[in-house]
Amino acid sequence: MKIAVCISHVPDTATKIKIGPDEKSIDTNGVTFIINPYDEFAVEEALKTKEKFGGEVIAISLGNDANKDTIRKALAMGVDSGVLLKSDSPKDSISVAKALAEEIKSQGCEIVFCGKQSVDYDNSIVPQLTAEILGYNCITVVVDLKIEGKKVTAEREIEGGKEVVESELPIIISAQKGLNEPRYASLKGIMSAKKKVIEEKPAAESKNYTEVLELHKPPAKQPGRIIGSDVSAVPELVRILREEIKVI
Repeated sequence: MKIAVCISHVPDTATKIKIGPDEKSIDTNGVTFIINPYDEFAVEEALKTKEKFGGEVIAISLGNDANKDTIRKALAMGVDSGVLLKSDSPKDSISVAKALAEEIKSQGCEIVFCGKQSVDYDNSIVPQLTAEILGYNCITVVVDLKIEGKKVTAEREIEGGKEVVESELPIIISAQKGLNEPRYASLKGIMSAKKKVIEEKPAAESKNYTEVLELHKPPAKQPGRIIGSDVSAVPELVRILREEIKVI
């Protein structure tokens, strides 16, 4: 069985982000990049699937040479090989999905794991778009997964609860926190990752359907206000909530 896991190279969530001079991208100076946290659950599930059924796990990432560091982290966890789809130009979700779909198809992967979303753009649509392009089934925000032959049974999160759905291979699974506990890379894994192959290919070019016009930071948080210390402050609180903040 050939298993693909799609991983993103994203800024660390603890990194202080600054907007670049073009006001359309971030200033990467001093920014620490990591493997997308949701993709770690995808990598772990891909490895567990390989351990159960055998086969090969291929990590696929789209970006520039910096993405090799993220691919190496997946290789250190136990992924067999990596593919870097090289591109220096900005790509929207559809362009990313088209590039991933082309590579997944060429690799002949029956099952593909992705994180439910990347923590930079948070669009949460690349797995679904990729599945649609490939004609694969797709189950999103998965928190429990069972594969028996071609049959796939997954528990996924929905608003207010969970649902259990059944599908079959070929399929794309987007992983949610709670699906598993990602393993740490061992020293042996880190050393062996240096010898594993990362194949470089030009990413498939396609038209972007969206364009970033401007980035700006959210407004600064307003200072707190003390309107009283006993029950007499309640009418004023209600007035503020109704007339100023307009939440009631």
